[in-house]
Amino acid sequence: MNKPLLKPRLRLGDLLVRQGFLTAERLQAALKLQADSGANKLLGELLVEREFCTEEQVLECLAIEFKLPFVKLDTRLFDPKVVELLPRDVLVKHLVLPLFKLRDTLTVAIAEPSDIFLLDRLKAIARCEVQLAIASARDIRRALQTSLPDTQVFVIDDLLDEVPGDAIDLIQEALEDHDEDHDRNGRSPLAKLVSHIISAAVRQGASDIHIEPTERQIRVRFRVDGTLCKSMELPSHLAPGLLSCIKRMAFMDVSEHLRPQDGRIQVMLQSRSIDLRISTMPLAQGEKTVIRVFDSRNIPLSLSQLGFSSENLERFQSQIRRPNGLVLVTGPADSGKSTTLNAALNAISSIESNICTVEDPIEFPLPLVNQFQVNEKLGLTFAALLRNLLRQDTDVLMIGEIRDEETARMAIQVASAGHLVFSTLNTQNACSAVSRLARMGVDGYQVGESLNGILAQRLCRRICAKCRESYEPTKAMLAVMQQMGLECRELFRGAGCEKCRNTGYSGRIAIHELLVVDDALREAIAISPTVHALTEYAKRAGMIPMRYDGLRKVREGLTTIEEVLQASDPGWLPARTPVRATTRDANPAISNAG
Repeated sequence: MNKPLLKPRLRLGDLLVRQGFLTAERLQAALKLQADSGANKLLGELLVEREFCTEEQVLECLAIEFKLPFVKLDTRLFDPKVVELLPRDVLVKHLVLPLFKLRDTLTVAIAEPSDIFLLDRLKAIARCEVQLAIASARDIRRALQTSLPDTQVFVIDDLLDEVPGDAIDLIQEALEDHDEDHDRNGRSPLAKLVSHIISAAVRQGASDIHIEPTERQIRVRFRVDGTLCKSMELPSHLAPGLLSCIKRMAFMDVSEHLRPQDGRIQVMLQSRSIDLRISTMPLAQGEKTVIRVFDSRNIPLSLSQLGFSSENLERFQSQIRRPNGLVLVTGPADSGKSTTLNAALNAISSIESNICTVEDPIEFPLPLVNQFQVNEKLGLTFAALLRNLLRQDTDVLMIGEIRDEETARMAIQVASAGHLVFSTLNTQNACSAVSRLARMGVDGYQVGESLNGILAQRLCRRICAKCRESYEPTKAMLAVMQQMGLECRELFRGAGCEKCRNTGYSGRIAIHELLVVDDALREAIAISPTVHALTEYAKRAGMIPMRYDGLRKVREGLTTIEEVLQASDPGWLPARTPVRATTRDANPAISNAG
């Protein structure tokens, strides 16, 4: 058993210098500050406060001299059942966390090793041998909160240590008006906590924040690069106050808990606007809150930033610059459709054109574009706004999404009347968008007459540039590449680093397939072909399938083969020389239509 709680041989400052955590000059400066303050603060506290070194470095040095192990606490490191071996008041008062018990020895983590009476007290209470380890006070508090959800041990200020003060202040300005419980400094704990959650999400590049109450805790998760990851766990007793604070800032009904609600707020963070869309829904344990984060810094408004191949970029640009017709962008939810359309509008906007959008909600503010918000409570549906915009001398119109037959017919009508129309559809690929319009009740000849092109896309996680490394592909990987006519000797992946949170990925990149509608395809669409027939035509016409486009980006080291296979359906090897069918006999889409 270790012999803890003995007087260390060297002073803390000398230990930190010896370990290389602190310079001699900074140590002398800290000692002078300590003397000037009348020794009211411990040297370790002063060093951490002045950011001369970290709390972990101070504890590591103390652990060396007290001959105790230093542990970085993790939920896998301790057994929650063992926590019950010591009374709650002892755990909270002395910041003690029981980790595990082997035979007759209980191992506990402590934050203050200089308490010479603590070991004997713990032995007497536990009635067994006790072995000590050192951990940070912050880690012990968080671990206790996970194991003891009803205790008030949770300290919000511990969470805020990592957040820049200016970031919190800027967000706080937006919250204070909605927080009835803020203190005289306007810094209530709940407002601070909301500030921390928002700023942490923005710093990590999250697109969504999920706040989920459970029986034992509040689980907070961030969606980063399309994947949900746990951010923090909060005490369950904070749920009502936290939800009320969020609802007030979004001008939602605080008293309503049985129906879903939606709200919106804009906050300022580091001199830029962050738009938050808030949705709440009742759960058995309370209300789940999802906050969608729109950060203007992360919005690519140039088509060249969206990962287009040179061929697809050139062909897509030619479609969006045509004087009239309908251009569709398809894909499932969260596949970047709105980002692509906004980048397209930004590319063609000018002072000479009247460009209007109908959106629900308006996601990105665009210069030189008139953006109109759908409000069904006031009767401002997609179709109603479209009818009025026809009297607004509109040149280019963007419809956020074609959701129903009325909107689909209006979009086709506007495109046929000489306007250029952009919109989105939730379909799996480019060819199925045509059949989706037919199922909505739009006649095939109207679709064929107005349609210019359909862009289908998915998002794949991008390999982290900081930790990217090459490796030799397996035989299975080589077979997948060779199936698509692609040769490669090496592939790339992310090794994992601090920047990418050890995932190997940072950011996302789009993979595309673009179906350009020519005269022969218009004839095919007019007689309502099947998706299979349209796909056969696309093969002959030289459309680059989505999987092929993705695997080319794998070969270029932009994403991984696993990401592309997960995001795309099996494709086909595109023709080296596109076949431009111009007659009915040469068009398989026409001959197979039924």
